[in-house]
Amino acid sequence: MNESALVSVLEPVVAAHALELDDLTVVRAGKRSVLRITLDGDGPDGRGPTIDDIAEATRAISAALDESDAVGDAPYTLEVGSRGVSSPLERPAHWRRNLSRLVRITPVDGDRFVGRIRAVDDTGADVDVDGRVRRVGFDEVRRAVVQVEMNPKDEEA
Repeated sequence: MNESALVSVLEPVVAAHALELDDLTVVRAGKRSVLRITLDGDGPDGRGPTIDDIAEATRAISAALDESDAVGDAPYTLEVGSRGVSSPLERPAHWRRNLSRLVRITPVDGDRFVGRIRAVDDTGADVDVDGRVRRVGFDEVRRAVVQVEMNPKDEEA
């Protein structure tokens, strides 16, 4: 399977469902291949796609792959999902979709810290760390992951 051919088939289908192709991985598993597709998007509340969004897109993706030559005749398993809560924040859109959530940030230099995302633009985010807003440039972040809150504070962004 040629990944660039797959992307050219998948991107218009995914875009038609107001989603983004976040990741595409093809893994050989014996005689079969596993085609793993990760989707992202704003969803109805700006926080990412719903399970129904993913299900609808999956049906359309499956149909498009059946009609195309991108997968060839080899048997494959299609796995489609959304970014999980433990997925690192890698693009400004990932940060924006997690506005007001707690995030653990590992900077390129310095110690890891946890703060609440307050604002996001194309170059970085304003993060509330212990009551003080700290500007964090995306180029200063080695890794950032949302922290799951069982009883989140009812705060506005």
